[in-house]
Amino acid sequence: MQNTSILDWTSLASATRVALVTGAGSGIGRAVALALAGEGWSVVLAGRRAEALAETAEQGKPSGARLLPVPTDVTDPRSVQELFAKTKEAFGRLDLLFNNAGQGAPPVPLEDLPFEQWRAVVDVNLTGVFLCTQEAIKLMKSQEPRGGRIINNGSISAHAPRPNSAPYTATKHAITGLTKSTALDGRRYDIACGQIDIGNAATEMTAGMVEGVPQADGSLRPEPRMDLEHVARAVLYMAGLPLEANVQFLTVIATKMPFVGRG
Repeated sequence: MQNTSILDWTSLASATRVALVTGAGSGIGRAVALALAGEGWSVVLAGRRAEALAETAEQGKPSGARLLPVPTDVTDPRSVQELFAKTKEAFGRLDLLFNNAGQGAPPVPLEDLPFEQWRAVVDVNLTGVFLCTQEAIKLMKSQEPRGGRIINNGSISAHAPRPNSAPYTATKHAITGLTKSTALDGRRYDIACGQIDIGNAATEMTAGMVEGVPQADGSLRPEPRMDLEHVARAVLYMAGLPLEANVQFLTVIATKMPFVGRG
């Protein structure tokens, strides 16, 4: 198969591009899916909760874009294979995968964390990203024009942990390694891969930050959050680049959150 030319991708950009967003039923996933739809992308909505995916699709109707909800368990190889098969059947190709689905564990001391909770976080945050990346590469390298982009949702935890967050922090550090390996291995197929690390986006998961979050010194302090729109715009920028350019790592945080500096 011949390499994709810049002309091929310029022509494709004027047509409908196809994105797949995991964890699209709420929070960052929903915001990014709706932002992509607003820019004319067709969007496959993946997540465990069919009702939440349907709500995302309903909110995206005014954009006029095609939004396809596909209930999916990213920890199940067969479910992931079916997700990408339905994507290919509906749209014929895939131009963007946003690996966003993730979960945390209760904030308990590392030595007290049950194995089942460790395994659940690893299965979603790491294995799920691996399975979706595998299927995306298979599709992207075989389509015409070939290639595409994969964006992984890392987290500020890919840089520094919060107290009692070993499963989440470990998996997000691992995502950085997977991002680098995917970027390297995808080059031959014109597949770009980058990572966005997000700090304190205003979602249901971060609602408690307004009241107070445990700090490294043992104190409990409120932390500022930022609107989801800023996260979505950052992903749109990464997604909109031609395949000759790639944002390898991008960090977007609430300006006054206690990330940079010493506490």
